[in-house]
Amino acid sequence: MVGVPEAHTGWTFITSHARVLATIADNPNVRIRDIAARCRLTERAVARIISDLEQGGYLSRTRDGRINTYRIEPDKALRHPAEAGLPVAALLSLLVQDETERTRKPVAPQ
Repeated sequence: MVGVPEAHTGWTFITSHARVLATIADNPNVRIRDIAARCRLTERAVARIISDLEQGGYLSRTRDGRINTYRIEPDKALRHPAEAGLPVAALLSLLVQDETERTRKPVAPQ
């Protein structure tokens, strides 16, 4: 798997739910195992988060054989009152990088 981040300790700005949702937005056919590796979570935690997102109406899943395909509801509003009215798409636009951005080498400062 490409781009698996190193382990991190301490607090972060992004919740596990947001990380899982962003990983799914990046690849709607991603396996729970790969989500867990990328987000540095257990597979059980990822399954619970996916269930939360489905129950909240942010995510739906269809199964074709052994493959899950996830669909995100981009117009669904974020849950916290401080972000009232902001759609999931606004959050994902900050978290999901286009493949060309992810693979491009950083520009050295001049």
